[in-house]
Amino acid sequence: MAVGFLSLGSFAKPSSYVFPAASELCSVTNEIKGSRSAACCFLERNNGVRFKQRLVENHVRRIEKGSASFLRRSRSQLIVALSGQSLESGSEAYGPKHSWNSLTNVLDAFYRFSRPHTVIGTALSIVSVSLLAVERISDFSPIFFIKMLEAVIAALLMNIYIVGLNQLSDIEIDKVNKPYLPLASGEYSVGTGVFIVTSFAILSFWLGSIVGSWPLFWALFVSFILGTAYSINLPMLRWKRFAVVAAMCILAVRAVIVQIAFFLHVQMHVFGRPAVISRPLIFATAFMSFFSVVIALFKDIPDIEGDRIYGIRSFSVRLGHKRVFWICISLLEMAYAVAIVVGASSALLWSKLVTVLGHATLAAILWRGANSIDLSSKAAITSFYMFIWKLFYAEYLLIPLVR
Repeated sequence: MAVGFLSLGSFAKPSSYVFPAASELCSVTNEIKGSRSAACCFLERNNGVRFKQRLVENHVRRIEKGSASFLRRSRSQLIVALSGQSLESGSEAYGPKHSWNSLTNVLDAFYRFSRPHTVIGTALSIVSVSLLAVERISDFSPIFFIKMLEAVIAALLMNIYIVGLNQLSDIEIDKVNKPYLPLASGEYSVGTGVFIVTSFAILSFWLGSIVGSWPLFWALFVSFILGTAYSINLPMLRWKRFAVVAAMCILAVRAVIVQIAFFLHVQMHVFGRPAVISRPLIFATAFMSFFSVVIALFKDIPDIEGDRIYGIRSFSVRLGHKRVFWICISLLEMAYAVAIVVGASSALLWSKLVTVLGHATLAAILWRGANSIDLSSKAAITSFYMFIWKLFYAEYLLIPLVR
């Protein structure tokens, strides 16, 4: 038993000396584990830094994208707000609807710049006077309509030159009298206005020259000279400052040049007939002389405030707008009375009936309207001025029927 005990107690505890290989193996193993642990820690630290960098970079990108998007939205909303639209429509600011609105605005500005009531009057007058030269049904040919259309287009181009030049010369006055016009409102710059009127004058003369009609060319040239002298602010010019001279300019263009020159254009250039001054042409020239004087006087009635401020001595400024208004009405009623007499003297029954009844009806409508207008209201006077232009249009529907 003791032996046994002694035998067990005689086994010493293992040491590095007893098992050197085992000790080295353990040391190597521990070193490997330590190295692996250190490597893992290094990788983890490295990966952690890179991961954090990626997180920061992604976060910055999102912020930049968000800021750009915010700026775009803010800018579009600002544009929409300034244009007077609701913010809900801001997302459509650069879409098809916006493009259509832009085109509509451009056309609307040019429509106002062209003074459409004068454009309509010019077109109707040329068509009406051209029909005075027609003597038989065979005169209605494709050549007749083409040549008449050429004359209308050339005259409209010159018409826009004249009314455009007048606006360029009257920007400050129009800010008071007609603030809705593109130059007065700032929609058009002076440069834009100059470009338009110059281009249209050149196009008018170019078309007149290639048509090869001397009556048409002289109509354009005299209209150009008188329209320029009427408006442009140069020494000895700007004839609109003088009431009588201004009225004579409008009478010369609207009553004499339009009637005679465009009648001769069709008579001589289109039909190849000798120049004649017919009874209907004399009537048209005389009647439109009255009407042109009325338009020249009446157009200044709504503009009396601005004309007075800027020294334009129109009849309305000198005599008062009420007196000038009733002078205009009296002149037109006299013209209608003469037209009724001329119509009654016609040898053709249909011409007699149409012209007498037509002019009597227009005279009655004019008198009724004149007695119902509020002369203290600028809006009412302006509306009545446009009504005068409608009577002007109606007369050109009757003129070809005077035979």
